[in-house]
Amino acid sequence: MKHTHGSIEVVCGSMFSGKTEELIRRLVRARIAKQNIQVFKPAIDNRYDKKKVTSHTGSDIEAIPVKDVSDIRKNLDKNATVVGIDEAQFLDLSVVELAQELAERGVRVIVAGLDMDFRGEPFGPIPTFMSMAERVDKLHAICMVCGDEASRTQRLVDGKPVRYDDPVVIVGANEMYEARCRKHHEVPK
Repeated sequence: MKHTHGSIEVVCGSMFSGKTEELIRRLVRARIAKQNIQVFKPAIDNRYDKKKVTSHTGSDIEAIPVKDVSDIRKNLDKNATVVGIDEAQFLDLSVVELAQELAERGVRVIVAGLDMDFRGEPFGPIPTFMSMAERVDKLHAICMVCGDEASRTQRLVDGKPVRYDDPVVIVGANEMYEARCRKHHEVPK
C-alpha cells in the first residue's frame, strides 16, 4: 500500500524512555496494514542483536545494520513505503537529506534516537529532524534518583557521573546509563 504523501516522524527522548519500543510498534502496525517496511540500524549498536532493532524490554524487528548513510542508500528497497531508522543519533547529518528525499517520494520515514547526549546537549541529526518533521514525539523515562519524569541520559562509571570531556559516543545500556530529571542530571566539568 502506498501513502498519498510522504512524511518524517521522530521518536526521541532519553535512554529508557521507550523510543525503540514505539518505533517497533509503528513498524508492526504498518506491516499489519500490508505496507512494505524496511528497517535500518547503525552497526555500532550491537547491544542485543546485530540484525535486529531490539528494545530494552525485548521487543524486536529485523533490521539492516549500516555503517553510514551510504549503506542505507545501497540497501534501500525501491518498493519500501515505510522506512524506520533506529538510533539515528549515531548517523551523520546526511541522513536528514536522505529522509527528505524519501518523504518527497511518498515514503513514511520514522526516525528514533536520543535528542541529547550524556552532557544534555543536542545529539547528532535528531534536533535537525525535530525541526522539519511532520510529527515529533518526545518520550520520557523515570528519574532513577527521585522517580519524577526524566528527559536526560546520565552516563556513569563505577556509579559516578562521567566528566563533560569524556567521549560522547559509547554504546551501552543500564550498566553505563540511567535516566535522570534535569535536577539530578550531573555533568562535572
